[in-house]
Amino acid sequence: MPRSEIVTLLPVPPRQVFDACLDVEAHTRSMAASGERAVGGTTRGGLTLGQTVTFQARHFGLTWKLTARITAWDPPRSFVDEQTAGPFRHWRHEHRFEPDGAGGTRMTDIIDFASPLGPLGRLADAAVLGRYMPRLIRSRNAYLAAHL
Repeated sequence: MPRSEIVTLLPVPPRQVFDACLDVEAHTRSMAASGERAVGGTTRGGLTLGQTVTFQARHFGLTWKLTARITAWDPPRSFVDEQTAGPFRHWRHEHRFEPDGAGGTRMTDIIDFASPLGPLGRLADAAVLGRYMPRLIRSRNAYLAAHL
């Protein structure tokens, strides 16, 4: 199962980053290149423990839907979202926020996922998604850094 850990430094306090990462509209703006939009569950404002959101986006020329639930919540230190329905066999995204000692935040994204279809899914993970997903998260984080 592919696992990625991405660290991003942001010049604002952890609570501000924590809240921005749970804001559905900020998320869709950060993913504008894929036409991502919220189509179910909580579609506006901030998510909290137990809430779900369904996003629809285009990747690889196809339209995908993914429903995620906030399954762990420790403001402003961390939260976890996990796929409850969607294209992956497994998707878990842990978000950690730590003070950087200079008034900013060290944000760590830990992503564990696996594609369906057994050997074909493992091949897709190794050949494409293992690089694509971290790049997508880095793009989202660059948006946050520019807009916070």
